[in-house]
Amino acid sequence: MPALSEVIAALEALWPPAQAEEWDAVGTVCGDPDAPVGRVLFAVDPVREVADEALRLGADLLVTHHPLYLRGTTSVAATTFKGRVVHSLIRGSVALHVAHTNADRADPGVSDALAGALGLRVTGPLVPDPSDPAGRRGLGRLCELDEPETLAEFTERAAAGLPATAQGIRVAGDPGRTVRTVAVCGGSGDSLFEDVRRAGADAYLTADLRHHPASEAREHALHSGAGPALLDAAHWATEWPWTEQAAAQLDEVSDRHGWGLRTHVSRTVTDPWTARAASSEPATDTPGAPN
Repeated sequence: MPALSEVIAALEALWPPAQAEEWDAVGTVCGDPDAPVGRVLFAVDPVREVADEALRLGADLLVTHHPLYLRGTTSVAATTFKGRVVHSLIRGSVALHVAHTNADRADPGVSDALAGALGLRVTGPLVPDPSDPAGRRGLGRLCELDEPETLAEFTERAAAGLPATAQGIRVAGDPGRTVRTVAVCGGSGDSLFEDVRRAGADAYLTADLRHHPASEAREHALHSGAGPALLDAAHWATEWPWTEQAAAQLDEVSDRHGWGLRTHVSRTVTDPWTARAASSEPATDTPGAPN
């Protein structure tokens, strides 16, 4: 079996830490570089439920997309839920490695996996990485459908292709409008609206769309007669396809080196929203209420 240091070197070749955003916290959180690795679990979130899954599985390494300590810490005491995760993993001899925005920018990256889950053909990055002469790395992806669909049909495609969550998929746009080109961004993507508009995409699928940017994008489309329909899926759901893609990438490395690694993908739904209740009646204007 390979040592943890060898597996980490392979992961960092797939998702170089230098390609992460400056504010990000990627890399190895805990683990003995000399410890042998035979089983690896991939997941989106390093939460207690996933750590427990890694322990039950007998994994030697847990790879997550989201950092455990994004903003840093001065303590890993088990008096906090994050500290308890660290203690549980160390006691169980499970290393933790994070690939976040470096996996977002990679080729293939998080948005490639999202496009693949929807059956879309990727034509290039939405925001190209200027350091990539091949023009393949970057944030988000521009995609095409093999055949045009209505927005309603594309919404059903997205709902069928992504794992189910309490949120489902929210849509802004005429259900009957034609969709040929799609921009996608795994995770929070409302900062990329201008890039989507410049690309001329018919629809934009991402997560965590805030009210004001989404409202402004919708009003811009109504005013100008151009602009994308919006599809807002759960953050976890848009990034989970990457875990399958990442496991397959490590499988290829393992086969090439004869490591014999066994990779697994967590299907534990770690989206924080667990239920939804629809309003019984549509909202009505109330005198004096804020608009």
